[in-house]
Amino acid sequence: MPEFPPIAHVAVTVTDLERSTRWYSGLLATGPVLDEDEQAGGFHHTVFALGGGQLLGLHTHPGAAGDRFDEHRTGLDHVAFACRDRDELQTWAARLDELGIAHGGIKTPATALESPSAIQTG
Repeated sequence: MPEFPPIAHVAVTVTDLERSTRWYSGLLATGPVLDEDEQAGGFHHTVFALGGGQLLGLHTHPGAAGDRFDEHRTGLDHVAFACRDRDELQTWAARLDELGIAHGGIKTPATALESPSAIQTG
């Protein structure tokens, strides 16, 4: 059996694309590499390039409910990003503090923060 391939991208539906794009641009210290209406799917997506060739997409859909994310409903629970070691994790915690982004602090083994659409990332 071949090894299961790594995740190439994650896309999350957001309540306010402009606000979320600013938030992720600040967090990642870079702008999106793609920002367009997706013709085949009928939605708009903004995409950020992450390390290792991975992509993070922000989606908006016409007629979306506009409610807040709830990890207790069926669907996405959270998205996790790996740090090489505790030093890198501390660097990211300091970056979040610098940007004024609330987070739960460093916990073993992980830390988490909440995007403007209330999607937990960590």
